[in-house]
Amino acid sequence: MARVTVLGAAGGIGQPLSLLLKTCSLVSELNLYDLRNAPGVAADVSHVNTDCRVAGFEGPAELGRALHGADLVVIPAGVPRKPGMTRDDLFGINAGIVQSLVTAVAEHCPGARLLIISNPVNSTVPIAVETLKRLGKFNAARVFGVTTLDLVRAQSFLADALGRDAHRVADLAPHVTVVGGHAGRTIVPLLADAQLRELQQRGLYDAYVHRVQFGGDEVVKAKAGAGSATLSMALAGFHFAELLLRSLAGESVSPEPAFVYLPGLPGGADLARALAAADPVDYFAAPIRLVAGDAAGIDAAFVADLAPEQRALVAAALPELAASIRKGVDFVHAPKARL
Repeated sequence: MARVTVLGAAGGIGQPLSLLLKTCSLVSELNLYDLRNAPGVAADVSHVNTDCRVAGFEGPAELGRALHGADLVVIPAGVPRKPGMTRDDLFGINAGIVQSLVTAVAEHCPGARLLIISNPVNSTVPIAVETLKRLGKFNAARVFGVTTLDLVRAQSFLADALGRDAHRVADLAPHVTVVGGHAGRTIVPLLADAQLRELQQRGLYDAYVHRVQFGGDEVVKAKAGAGSATLSMALAGFHFAELLLRSLAGESVSPEPAFVYLPGLPGGADLARALAAADPVDYFAAPIRLVAGDAAGIDAAFVADLAPEQRALVAAALPELAASIRKGVDFVHAPKARL
């Protein structure tokens, strides 16, 4: 049983994520933190009839208590996208939020596993990592950028493309993964050969890839300024959190993509070499092996199996991904770069 803290629990992602975590039998204590309204969310969620204890914490003065003893910290805090905005447009606000929260994590629960949902993940994860490094609290096996929503979309959109009358999402799911990053062209869906060829034969492959890469724009546009993908992101975040908690409890779990710091993990150097990028990257979303709640290694075998079309997508993703990573690193180490 684990103690979980959600930072940004009163937001559009934080509220449904907190509800889902309350239903998880692996969570014994759930601490909900936000600048405002977290006690109200906690009161509401606490009425759900599970054994998990819930507490709400409001404002910087209570952040330390919210984090004390946490095994897992999930950070969905930050501002949402609006029409016309990219995830990268959120950097100016969310970068500082993530850095301050991660600093508190380093002080109050340095051994916790840390899941970063706050966008732009391609930059906020480097901010988290570099902040923890400076504070002497970094463990590469315990910092994850959550890219699960890209996988969820890739599976769902594949069923849409091939026809839901003939294909169940659950049957297609094992034939899809997503690597790269978590923004636009850095999102690279990878399909098994049969599904790839079927989409190509139908003339649907390019449209499928574009929808996976920019599916979030559909939600932003449909909500007409009222927010971005919150419910699907909450479900995706919960899926990865639950997988990690199952691993922490000793269960064997399947590899799952996450955005991680390559140099600190077994297989990371192999993946970096296999990518052979003109713009080498220290961060990449790839299938991660979880053991006892930690990232035990990266499965780089997918690189050798890439079809030419998929290899081209990875090559196109790397320059943009490298630039986003540098932006996050510079935020921590070169403050003038923030201006």
